[in-house]
Amino acid sequence: MAVKTYRDEINRRGISSIIERTLPELLEYFSYTLEVGQSWEHEKGNKKINMNPKGVKSLVNNLNKAKENAASNGSPDTYYYVSN
Repeated sequence: MAVKTYRDEINRRGISSIIERTLPELLEYFSYTLEVGQSWEHEKGNKKINMNPKGVKSLVNNLNKAKENAASNGSPDTYYYVSN
């Protein structure tokens, strides 16, 4: 069985970088970002963070939510995309 790799694009202050890994490797790579976002989900207006998403689109969605939760003004400087 072939292992599927995913390409995630990170746009940080206008500079893009691409990470190509399997889903479990991406979860491990971004675990701290998800944890930080989850630690702020109790604040009013913040969103719940799924720490174990089942797909790469869900992972990217939760990473963006985590960055929004952790941003001091609700507007993060980093965005995540799925690039195929």
